[in-house]
Amino acid sequence: MGQRQGQDQRERAGDERSLTRTRWRRARLGATRLARFRPSRSWALDVVRSFVVSFLALTLSLWALPGTQADHGAESVAALAVGVLVVGALLRPLLTRLTVLTGVVGLLLAGLLTQALVLAVALAVIPTVDPFPWPEILLASWSAAVAAAGVNWLFDASGDEAFLGQVLRRATQGSGHPGHAGAGLLVVQLDGVSEPLLRQAVVSGAVPTVSRWLRSGDYRLRRWHTGIPSTTPAGQAVLLHGDDTSVPGYRWWDKDLGRLLVVSKQPDLAVIQPRLSATSGHRGLLADGGASVAVLFSGDAPTKLLTMSEAGLPRGGRGAAAFATYRSGFLRSIVLFVGQIVTELHQARRQRIRGVEPRVSRLGPFLFLRGLTTVVLRDLNLSIVADLMTSGTPAIFVDFVDYDEVAHHAGPSRPESMRVLENLDRTLQLFTDIAAEADRAYEIVVVSDHGQAQGRTFEQLTGRPLRDVVQGLAGACEPSGPLATQAGAAQAAAQAAAEGLLDGGERMLPASLLLAGGSRSQQAAARAVTGAAERSRARHAEQPASPIVVAASGGLAHVYRTDLPGRLTHDDLARLHPALVDGLAHQEGIGLVVTRTGGGHLRVTGPTGWRLVRPGPEDVLVEGGEGPDPLTPFGPLAAADLLELEGKDGVGDLVLLGACDPDLGEVVAFEELVGSHGGVGGDQTEALFLHPASWDVPDAALRGVDVHAALVHRLEQLGLRPGTPDAGPAARTARESPQAPEAPQAPETPQAPEVVA
Repeated sequence: MGQRQGQDQRERAGDERSLTRTRWRRARLGATRLARFRPSRSWALDVVRSFVVSFLALTLSLWALPGTQADHGAESVAALAVGVLVVGALLRPLLTRLTVLTGVVGLLLAGLLTQALVLAVALAVIPTVDPFPWPEILLASWSAAVAAAGVNWLFDASGDEAFLGQVLRRATQGSGHPGHAGAGLLVVQLDGVSEPLLRQAVVSGAVPTVSRWLRSGDYRLRRWHTGIPSTTPAGQAVLLHGDDTSVPGYRWWDKDLGRLLVVSKQPDLAVIQPRLSATSGHRGLLADGGASVAVLFSGDAPTKLLTMSEAGLPRGGRGAAAFATYRSGFLRSIVLFVGQIVTELHQARRQRIRGVEPRVSRLGPFLFLRGLTTVVLRDLNLSIVADLMTSGTPAIFVDFVDYDEVAHHAGPSRPESMRVLENLDRTLQLFTDIAAEADRAYEIVVVSDHGQAQGRTFEQLTGRPLRDVVQGLAGACEPSGPLATQAGAAQAAAQAAAEGLLDGGERMLPASLLLAGGSRSQQAAARAVTGAAERSRARHAEQPASPIVVAASGGLAHVYRTDLPGRLTHDDLARLHPALVDGLAHQEGIGLVVTRTGGGHLRVTGPTGWRLVRPGPEDVLVEGGEGPDPLTPFGPLAAADLLELEGKDGVGDLVLLGACDPDLGEVVAFEELVGSHGGVGGDQTEALFLHPASWDVPDAALRGVDVHAALVHRLEQLGLRPGTPDAGPAARTARESPQAPEAPQAPETPQAPEVVA
């Protein structure tokens, strides 16, 4: 016992000495930075700009308040602007540190109240401006934020420039940690951007950063074929875990569990994530000190931020805290969020007036989801990743869902979607600038999880949802087995969830990601957000029970007899529902009906014929059948894609693919989305892989497992996987230094005061 106590005392003493050394290192590093600081022309211009913007914003906000607050007019406002700049520069670093400790509730409160607190302190110390009540202070701070956003728009070519510049300045302050030297890898996912679309954007000049990378010869743009399903869950499962068998769609019925699995629901992710980790032997892409940001699955990362499978904004998340406390972060994002709603109303009206086809309604939740994805979530991701890069995280994977969300409702190549892609290109330039200042020599690689295909929806074509068509052709059928004891309301709710009526589907993924940041606090917010889901569940409660569930993912739909075990064969379906297969094959909007024969082959039935598909000695064999080949409109890889889908877990008893127009590349979607993905046809299966030209990537056609292998191989070459050699020449020689037990965090270098109000 005495020996154990002595050992504990020695460990505590060692910890105290280590902490003391760390504090001394921080102090020395801070003193060195202060001594080296020299005001520059750009720094002076930033100071002047900050003052001008604050002065104009405060003038407008004080003018809007009743009464007279400034005794000496412009002189008082100028003094208040200086006071706000100074108080903000002093308080914000402290508030950022406090926000890190308080979690998501503190994050929200900081975002709402920081600007008002800064203004209140400035009012207290400026004698020529009369203090006013807290409600008016809140109103003035938010009014000033709106005015500042407008003034910054006049200063900049883009409304994002001030924010991006602030992120870069904060990031460069965090560099200078000797313990963070070496190589690093940043993987940026542009959700839903196909390789052909990005190539078109390069030619048109919409993405100058990517264009510069390619034209310089520093990067190569490759495409990788997603196969079926072409969805975000399947794409991230293979990119992060190398698993191409566990995810058959966005939602599917698990017959072993006897329930529907939906990847936007955390209880279901608690089932799916362990399966993926088991496939990769708990050695996913990010297993060795990496960080996952705004993704569904973790890649076995120790640090998970806005990651659906393990929600949370952990303590120490300085990037999220800085986003909340700095005026160019949360408050600016809220202002621009409202602006996006106005923009969306205008652009949707313009589509209607011009008679653009195909199109879908852009009202309802999308009004808010657009601002959520293109402003709030994007800016939060930027702040988090910038902090991770400057803190020396060796491998980072982040997903930006901006383009995917807008393209779902506007169309993949419509002007508003391409404008979002331009903004994402500026994001890549920001990461390039941060990488140039970071202590790690980060290599940046860009991937996507799928593309999108445009087209009309099934309900637009037929006037009925797919569920009604399937159940009408199946005829009346009573559930058998365990399902016979279930209440009708429960089964109806399961079908509603399968259609995305309760969870909102992939359209609600951005909201789910932000809720994921709430960890335990998420529950209260989730109850409010899912209120509509409960009402929908109540509407379906009076429907009769049916053992048939249709689970749609874009242009792909799995149809299940949930009361019968195993996967039913074509003969089983013909016996149970004689009119189902042929009826669906001749239904407008449906391109393929896929069933399995008793011999294990696939029977693919279309409007004018059918074929058998089976694996051959070297290639896929398409044989037998009657009439024209129904696979022809879907391209040469469709047969192989269907065979691969057959090998995945949870595939439906019957699989449907939306009809494809090969001339226009348009596909019918089973959800109300003009831009869709999930099945095959058009560009939805053609994802992108933009990597440094020096990487060792096979020239052969790529699949998801090949991209995952290339990323893992590069991590090994950089020495970022255990048991691999040091990065050596891959890292910048000037940054090589021994690893410190704890990297010191220096005080912030003087910089231009932020524009605050």
